[in-house]
Amino acid sequence: MKNLLNTYRSLVLLFLFAAAAHLFAEKPVAEKPVIDKIDPPGWWTQLPDPMLLVHGQGLDHASFKVSGKGVTLIKSQPSSNGHWAFLWLKTGTASAQTLSITASSNDGKAQQPFVLAERAHDPNAHSGFSSADVMYLIMTDRFANGDSNNDAPGNQRSLPRGWHGGDFAGIEHHIDYLKSLGITALWTTPIVSNGAMPESYHGYAATDLYATDAHFGTQQQYRQLSDALHAKGIKLIIDLVPNHLGLQHPWVLDPPAPEWFHGTVHDHHKVKTNFLNLVNQHAPPEEWRDITNGWFTDAMPDLNQENPLVSRYLIQNALWWIETANLDGIRLDTFPYVSRAFWHDFHAALHATYPHLTTVGEVFDGNAEVTSFFAGGAERRGADTNTGMNIDTGLDTPFDFPVYFTLRDVLAHGKPMTALADVLRQDALYPHPERLVPFIGNHDTTRFLTEAGDSIPRLKLALGLIATLRGMPQIYSGDEIAMIGGADPDDRHDFPGGFSGDAHNAFTQAGRSANEQEAFAWTSSLLALRSAHSALKTGLEQNLFSDEDGFAFVRTVSDSGCTQSSSQDKLLIVVNKAQQPKPIDLSMEETALAGCTQFLVESPTPDATSEIRNGKLHIEEPAESMTVFTVH
Repeated sequence: MKNLLNTYRSLVLLFLFAAAAHLFAEKPVAEKPVIDKIDPPGWWTQLPDPMLLVHGQGLDHASFKVSGKGVTLIKSQPSSNGHWAFLWLKTGTASAQTLSITASSNDGKAQQPFVLAERAHDPNAHSGFSSADVMYLIMTDRFANGDSNNDAPGNQRSLPRGWHGGDFAGIEHHIDYLKSLGITALWTTPIVSNGAMPESYHGYAATDLYATDAHFGTQQQYRQLSDALHAKGIKLIIDLVPNHLGLQHPWVLDPPAPEWFHGTVHDHHKVKTNFLNLVNQHAPPEEWRDITNGWFTDAMPDLNQENPLVSRYLIQNALWWIETANLDGIRLDTFPYVSRAFWHDFHAALHATYPHLTTVGEVFDGNAEVTSFFAGGAERRGADTNTGMNIDTGLDTPFDFPVYFTLRDVLAHGKPMTALADVLRQDALYPHPERLVPFIGNHDTTRFLTEAGDSIPRLKLALGLIATLRGMPQIYSGDEIAMIGGADPDDRHDFPGGFSGDAHNAFTQAGRSANEQEAFAWTSSLLALRSAHSALKTGLEQNLFSDEDGFAFVRTVSDSGCTQSSSQDKLLIVVNKAQQPKPIDLSMEETALAGCTQFLVESPTPDATSEIRNGKLHIEEPAESMTVFTVH
């Protein structure tokens, strides 16, 4: 982290010098109009009318014309320095065609084509994710290198924060591995260009929101990956970052409009992270403003989404990527750092255009009061909604950080299993708890196995719980093969076998170590079990028992008990984290187990036993184990 901060500080100093030079440079009185870039680079029929952001020279003295059948230029707004111009188009019911964008002045004329394409009409496109899915997180640069032509110069794999060579082709080459594991939805860290930003292999310091990063591949290769995933029944989820950019984005020294950012390179506030001050509508502005207005780091300028131009640009960017890459969902980075009003408008536009597409937001907080506050489906008023209005963010679901923290507490740090029951009890705070995304780790956290003292049994229990609890499990690439790693960047090692010269290949059973195969077999068997049972995918959850070491719950399509006429899918999951066998007695009356008489071990622990004694279900659960029983 120290080296990264030093790099960022150096970048900031360079940009300050560049900013000074830019400020004092003389601007010519008049220039011939030049158009060298248009955002978005194209659009589609039957999408909302677009706002174009044109970049070039001499645009402040130009008049604009859009030539095309059924397309009208509503208004234009150039920047004072002539480098930018906003154009609002009315496309209405216009058919697909190539438009001509013209900027004219006494000094000359510039012209650029702009394609208005026909929208695809695939009824299965943009299908969204749900609790029936299993999400897999890949850091593109660290998964597999499938195309050496896009590698960074030199060998950077020895550098913890260097570009290691993973790309879209590498992911595409290993889709069958994802299928064998049981994955149905893929989330990759951001794929947009980070340009020359050093150590930005992670993708969170964008320098062009309309281009894929050259290290990962082309836009066409990204669409090819999307098509290949869909052909195998796997959905694609993009990671978008409306909160901030990279320091080398052209906007930083030359913003398209006033108040494009919260502050400037040389005058900005540092971000605050106490989200409770956002939840508290009575908090004074000084307590919450720098959560939404502060810069994430000095090298990540904070966008001003309260500016309608910024807001519309970001919303259009999301629509463009959804259509371009045939996406099914969006992971939204740093969700609480952006105002509720923007998220409301963002989701209103997305859901109006793509009613089935879903979003999941990063609310990195272990307090369910905080995470539930940002979930869509309820109008709430926080400190930043100072208009007095209640606002629904529209977010389909947040990640389940409260369960993430709790699983680490109970399985790695000795807290009782009652803590898990307690956090699940807070599901009542969420409008849609069934949509939550439980997980045991991601690219920002120490690997679970390392935090659990390299205990494979504890890793298996953690993976088993997220596979069977309510919601959609998310697995961070490598956890299923027992990868280890400390804090960033040690939690971002390359996937073994994805790169030339790797000592072994964990993509294949023959290439895995004993621990890798044990973890993979456990995870894939549980995900196969999950796929086979509607109770685990979309069923209700009823928690029956918890104490220091044990936890037992039922997943069922109906919380009624067993009857002679019932053939409902019903599973009992029993967990024992103790290092010795544990007897557990469960009351059955007035629970989802009422009237049930058969408890068959489905998987994955074959040695558990059960019998009914005096109306109670008695279970002998082996040490550090989890058992799934089918119930009739």
